[in-house]
Amino acid sequence: MEVRLRYLLKRPAAALIASAALAGATPSLAQLPEPVRDMIDAAIATGDEEKARTVIEIARAANPQDAAEIDALLTMYETDLAEAQAAEERAERREIRNAGFFENWSGQGELGAFNSTGNAENTGITAAISLTREGIDWSHTLRGRADYQESNGVTTREQFLAAYEPNLRLSQHLFAYALALYERDRFQGFSARYAVSGGLGYDIFDREALSLSVQAGPAYRRTELVDGSSTSSVAGNASLDLDWQISPVIALTQDASAFVQSGSSTFISDTGLQADIADSLAVRLSYTLEHDTDPPQGAEKTDTLSRVTIIYDF
Repeated sequence: MEVRLRYLLKRPAAALIASAALAGATPSLAQLPEPVRDMIDAAIATGDEEKARTVIEIARAANPQDAAEIDALLTMYETDLAEAQAAEERAERREIRNAGFFENWSGQGELGAFNSTGNAENTGITAAISLTREGIDWSHTLRGRADYQESNGVTTREQFLAAYEPNLRLSQHLFAYALALYERDRFQGFSARYAVSGGLGYDIFDREALSLSVQAGPAYRRTELVDGSSTSSVAGNASLDLDWQISPVIALTQDASAFVQSGSSTFISDTGLQADIADSLAVRLSYTLEHDTDPPQGAEKTDTLSRVTIIYDF
């Protein structure tokens, strides 16, 4: 692992040896051959921890008579490395704490095509954006998506979604969440659907290549139908988020959510396969299924969308 330090805390080998000697180490510490010292100095100066450790191991194997001096040098290097990394972490945390709300955001933009079945069977364009801000205890996510198709001047597909979700980290695996959601899909029978929810989430896995989290809590939903009527109800909200890095360039994602209530409950599943094609570009194939148990009269219960999109990370 390459470690780049902001502070020049990795002292040259001769200085480290002198420091160790002053600290009461073996008196012969300063007797390490100068070429060996220079080689270790050069490795440390690269800022590459793996390279520095490899060179120190080679120096120990080639100079067994100086093993004590080299071990003392390694100890001092590890101490300086730990101090520098701790200082860097403190500086990063300070920078995050002092950042304004509009700073430290990262995100993804997505553009491509879709094919739908259910209430509207057609092909059109799809676009999405996702923004994330990671803090020390808080994280914020903003999402937006639009699917649109027009044929001979007539709109045949029009689906919009916007969501905001802040999370508060309570422990290593436990977090609290809030959710505000807006949807519009006239072909499913509603001109607007609003939902707010809050509850607890848990990270079941949080590894470099595999993460899985679940969350659940109460919710309130209001649906404004295309005929001018509206419904409101208390619901239960639950969701699952799986990210699996199958290989360095291939990733599988699975997102599922449910709003369960009296009347029409909604279940959504989105499965995606993503392949990197450049540093900040990827292609994604996804399949989304949305099922409403009691949709407005004349609407189908189940819609599906197959998407092919290009994703840009920024």
